[in-house]
Amino acid sequence: MTTLQAPTLERRVPDARKALHRPLLATSVIMAALAVFSLCAMVFDDRMLLHESVWLKTFKFGFAFALYTITLAWLLSFPHRGQRFTWWMGSLFALTALADVGFIAVQAARGTFSHFNEQTDAWNHYGQMIFMSGVPGLFAANLVIALVLSWQKITDRPTTRAIHAGLGIAVIGMALGYAMGFTGAQQTTDAYGHPVTLGAGHTVMHGQPSVRDGGAGLPVTHWSTTGGDLRVPHFVGLHGIQILILASFALLWLSRRVPWLRDERARARLIGVLALGYAGLVGVLLWQALRAQPLTHPDGATLAAFGALLAVTAAGAGLVYAVHGSSRARSQTAQPSGESLGGKAIGGRGPGRPAQAVSAGVRRRG
Repeated sequence: MTTLQAPTLERRVPDARKALHRPLLATSVIMAALAVFSLCAMVFDDRMLLHESVWLKTFKFGFAFALYTITLAWLLSFPHRGQRFTWWMGSLFALTALADVGFIAVQAARGTFSHFNEQTDAWNHYGQMIFMSGVPGLFAANLVIALVLSWQKITDRPTTRAIHAGLGIAVIGMALGYAMGFTGAQQTTDAYGHPVTLGAGHTVMHGQPSVRDGGAGLPVTHWSTTGGDLRVPHFVGLHGIQILILASFALLWLSRRVPWLRDERARARLIGVLALGYAGLVGVLLWQALRAQPLTHPDGATLAAFGALLAVTAAGAGLVYAVHGSSRARSQTAQPSGESLGGKAIGGRGPGRPAQAVSAGVRRRG
């Protein structure tokens, strides 16, 4: 009887001799260093923008880009068709990420805003031109990489599905950043009290007050607790790829203890269900933010949407189990004729007994 072996990590990891995408790897290291620098700067620099440290945005962008670029560097190291083309797209992503986050850091050092800043000084004017041209570059590079990889099997089936779905959700999450540009202008001041006009913001509030950003917010992220915050679906969408890849690793680990998960198809289908549920989560969070509703104060409609999403996702996972778990159980209980669960022969030879001895025993009994 054929024994189904537990899967291993061999096909999941690219050749160790093959380096990660170097421009993306270098960008990840620089972004991580910038995040650490920003944390230190918060301790010694007490300047504020909209009631938060001038270095908080630099920290958040440095951390997010460090995580995302190392993920791209890892997945582009797998052999795939169009590898030279995706290498250049990865390099474009790295270059534009350095330019954009670099501008955010420079504006933090200047004590003013990077996003939507309409100040007319020369530095901000030309910096905004570079910044606003870099954002489409990031989006386009990520979109092209997603399209090139979307039809290829990169590694084992569950991880490939996680990469495909994760890249698609990340593209949507990145695109949601553009939604912030339609929230309307704001009037505020920089870290030195100089008036600044912001062309848009990230908070949606009823009545469109002149200043919406910078109100009460959650710890660390400062996501608004007084209005809808478009950074929530933007962030959740961008980092869906890491969640799905980690989920594929978790299912692989569980497969060593749960026999029906040893089937790649079962794990791939579970990743598909999780990906659909995660995309639905991004949609519900966007819907909540656009209705000027804080993440921390969902109304009945939002709670119902979250509940329905959870129920559908659980039902999908249950369906996968019904197909693969039950079939696995049936295959274990249905033993071939002449065999027992202990592997000993019933009217035949056991696994350690030679055929000649069985024949001799039959002749003696005859």
